[in-house]
Amino acid sequence: MSNVPSPTMVSDARDAGPPPDRSRHHRAAGLVSGAWAIFAKDLRIEAATREIVTTAGFFAVLVAILASVSLASGPETTTRVAPGALWLAIVFASVLALGRSWQREREESALLGLLVSPVPRAAIWCGKAAGVFVFLLAVEMLVVPLVALLFHVDLAAVIGPLALVMVFGTVGVAATGTLFGAMTVRTRARELLLASVLFPLLSPALVASVSATREVFFASATGQAVDLGEVRDWLVLLGVFDLVAVAGGVAMFGALLED
Repeated sequence: MSNVPSPTMVSDARDAGPPPDRSRHHRAAGLVSGAWAIFAKDLRIEAATREIVTTAGFFAVLVAILASVSLASGPETTTRVAPGALWLAIVFASVLALGRSWQREREESALLGLLVSPVPRAAIWCGKAAGVFVFLLAVEMLVVPLVALLFHVDLAAVIGPLALVMVFGTVGVAATGTLFGAMTVRTRARELLLASVLFPLLSPALVASVSATREVFFASATGQAVDLGEVRDWLVLLGVFDLVAVAGGVAMFGALLED
């Protein structure tokens, strides 16, 4: 009996497509390469203009200075006021960063070009969220030392735990803000609508971030080592929030941009 496949068998094999593992590999590679391309594009634009980090950083610094001047209340200011001043400055600055980041895609129908390109919708969200995360980290590099100076925080003694809290909190802000920033990109009152939607959604992350930062600053004020047990519960809550925000962004981004 001949071992040569019949034309029908060849046609069936072509219609079957690539193996599932190879197909998943190609989708994952397309997601990573598309996200990296969008992320690198945002970084190149920001390196040339510096408008997001400059504007958001100046606003965050101004909020921190005003909070230190108006809310000073003696030795307990470090633990009672400084954490809230720090995170309020960051979250208000994030609205400016998110609005400008999506405004770039609105100009000259750049967002339409991204949507009709072969890049997966989830890759667009991942690239934009990564860019916002880096921009917010740059703002925090300005604000955190300033808050430490204004509220007499020994930053060198708590830099490790504080950096962990900042990263966990910033991931949630960037992921949630990027998702709903895309939803408001086509509206006129973008910043107002984004703030109205974003702040209530970020309330669990903000409460956890402020509480964890308070524990870190209390250790600095009392000259003690930071007890990670006091911060662990808040970090777990932030981690859960980050996972939900990232999963929701990947799953819902395409649907939010549908006309």
